This record gives sequence, C-alpha cells and structure tokens, in this order.
Amino acid sequence: MSKEKRFLPEIIGQRIIILRGQRVMLSPHLAELYEVETRALIQAVKRNLDRFPEDFMFQLNKKEFDILKSQIVISSWGGSRRALPYAFTEQGVAMLSSILNSKTAVLVNIQIMRTFVKIREYLSTHKDLAQKLKELESKIEGHDEQIHDIIDAINQLLLPPDKPKRQIGFQVKEPILKYSSKKK
Repeated sequence: MSKEKRFLPEIIGQRIIILRGQRVMLSPHLAELYEVETRALIQAVKRNLDRFPEDFMFQLNKKEFDILKSQIVISSWGGSRRALPYAFTEQGVAMLSSILNSKTAVLVNIQIMRTFVKIREYLSTHKDLAQKLKELESKIEGHDEQIHDIIDAINQLLLPPDKPKRQIGFQVKEPILKYSSKKK
C-alpha cells in the first residue's frame, strides 16, 4: 500500500471494526499502517503492558478470531498464526504513539485519531436524527385513527344524496281537506 493511500481516512476507517461492543483496530492492521512487523508491535506493547489496561487493548479469543476470518473471507492475516491478534481501542491506539517513536507512527496515529473522531461525529449525527424520528412517531401515533375518521367523513360528504325510493303496492291519493272548526 502506498504511503499516500495509507493515510486516507477511508482506508483507516475500513480497518476500524466493532468487537465486544467497542470500536477497535487489530494488531496486524496497525502494524501494516505503522510499517512494522506485527510481532515487533506486540513486543513493544508487551514491554509496556502497564500502559495498556483491558479497556485499551485485549486479545481476541479463538471464537472471535474464527468469526472475523469468516467475515473477511479472504485471509489477510499473512497465513497461519500461532498467536491470536490483539485489538486496540481508540485509547490503546493513542497509547501506541507513546511507545512507537518513529515519524511514520506519529503521522499514522494522527490520522487514526482523526478517523475515530469522524466516526464519532457521524454516529452522533445519526443518533440525533434517529431521536427526532422517534419523537415524530410518538406525536403522530394516536392521530392515525383520527385521520381515518376525517377521511371517512369527507367521503360521506362527497357521495351523491340518496334518491327517494318508490313505494311498492297500491297507493290511495285522497284530496287533502282543510278542516276548520268554524261553522258557516
């Protein structure tokens, strides 16, 4: 991968995955971005384990690794590995910059941090939109029946008036007499 491509937020963003409910980057991907061997990256981390608590870094278990490999389909892990990869949270990636002192590591780290920030902003925007949709749903939830009743009433008004029905059978038409109480 060329240096220019490696720094693109899209490339870095593709390497950020969700594991155990956290956005993380895996050690092989970080090693590729930092232009170091994965084992060298892990050695540096192991020499400074006190800087990487569980909320900064954790090692994948076999089940997580198998699921991840099956999702990727084509293995980009460089063949068979003896050790399971490590996952670094945003704070873990930031801590890596303190133990990897190369210029490349610093430049890559800055781009990774910017990418994490962009992802947070993106998710925040969508969270606000989802909340507004939920509020709108709750406002119009009870109105469905009322709208249906209004439409029914309008439809009734649009119907032509009923024609008077003809009566069946014999009808007697008597002249209408005016009755009065006065004698003439």
